[in-house]
Amino acid sequence: MTRPPANEDDPQALLYAEGDRLARRLAQTLGGGESDVARAHLLGLSLAVNLVNALLPTVEQVTRHAGKPLHAHLTGDERGRAVIETVTPDGEPHARLPVDDLLDSALYRGGQLHPTVHGHLAAAMHGSEHHATRALAACLKSAPVLDALRRHLTALLKQV
Repeated sequence: MTRPPANEDDPQALLYAEGDRLARRLAQTLGGGESDVARAHLLGLSLAVNLVNALLPTVEQVTRHAGKPLHAHLTGDERGRAVIETVTPDGEPHARLPVDDLLDSALYRGGQLHPTVHGHLAAAMHGSEHHATRALAACLKSAPVLDALRRHLTALLKQV
């Protein structure tokens, strides 16, 4: 599935482009043939969208409970890449986290898929769609992914 180039004014399209880039990396790492490309594409998009859509409201909830509320939203940067941006209640920019950095820190260690993540995603590459969905959910709830999200939240809170 080929998409038109991402429009910098459409953050959702930029997020899908990040998912496409991740899918290409996963296909190279996990793929074994033509049929695996479609599954890797689905996994890459699902990981990107789910991680970002989990982090945005979490940032808002955690900072609100900390007494220093921030609004988090998806935007684009000067490179045309998706970025999670936080702003203060009065609209001042606070911090930015490139989505590719989030994906890399959540899924990879030293340029290689984290072994736990690799196991879940390798399982998701084979079997039924139901099996792939369960393996994807297990990956998203795995310790390496949750630890990366916690590190990003902690870093953000230190800036507040």
